[in-house]
Amino acid sequence: MELRHLRYFVAVAEAENVLRAATQKLHVSQPAVSRQIRDLEEELGVRLFERTGKAVSLTDAGRVFLREARTVLERADEAVKNVREFAQVSETKLHVAYTPAMTTQVVSPALHAFQKLMPNVRVKLHDWSPDKVRAGLDDGRLQLAFTARPSKGGVFQDFHFEELLRQQVRLAVSPNHPLANRRSVSLVDAAKEPFVGLTREDFPDYNIYLASVFAPLKNKPRVIEKHDSIASVVSAVEAGAGVSLSVDGLRQSFGNRVKLLRLTPEPEPFCYGVVFPNRKRSPATDKFWECAKRVATAVLPRRDHSRSR
Repeated sequence: MELRHLRYFVAVAEAENVLRAATQKLHVSQPAVSRQIRDLEEELGVRLFERTGKAVSLTDAGRVFLREARTVLERADEAVKNVREFAQVSETKLHVAYTPAMTTQVVSPALHAFQKLMPNVRVKLHDWSPDKVRAGLDDGRLQLAFTARPSKGGVFQDFHFEELLRQQVRLAVSPNHPLANRRSVSLVDAAKEPFVGLTREDFPDYNIYLASVFAPLKNKPRVIEKHDSIASVVSAVEAGAGVSLSVDGLRQSFGNRVKLLRLTPEPEPFCYGVVFPNRKRSPATDKFWECAKRVATAVLPRRDHSRSR
């Protein structure tokens, strides 16, 4: 049984005439309508109409079925209307937050691929602090965000997270820093340097991770400056204010402005992915997410992209 059968049945019931229903309501041939009604009656195993010449009238079973058929058709029409209204509102613009560490490897190529698939959807990217990103996801200003894996007690801990890639943690130093010529730096030596970091209020996950990296050491690094953006941290390191923890992904974003050195023992890689609010996602949001997954898989085929929290 298809919706077409129900529409034909309701039209005939209301017109009380097969020919009139076919020509005036359905705009199809009379034999086609008669065939659909006959198929419907055979499938149900009951007679829905009594035929008297060219006129028809509902049987008792037909009257019961008419009520049910109208309910089904009304619900189907409502569903179509809701989906179309949803598409008109939500599929014209997509707001995406991102972290600079993922810009070159994932966000930019994902945006390029998405725009080819959905050219009518305009994507606006936002480089916001984690607290502002969380607020945007909560109130609907943002549809998704590229960020580091949420840490326990962090700002995104209660959001759904899908991992895309992992990046090695490095020590960022000025090209003129005494350590710049080394191939690697021990955690002990790194901890002796003045550090430039991110503000705890804006980047709690970063500070949690920084503490975990140097947790095994008796002497912890001294943070002499804190900034409210990664770009500001890079500028401070470039100027020689101190060193900082970074990831490989920033090498492509900031070029030769800083030098990234391997740490020994090497800390656990930093995980990056996408966080979603806990509500139904729009088709455009899912399509952008699918583009990001394909890009991450192509760029880093050996990484494990399947982990999620």
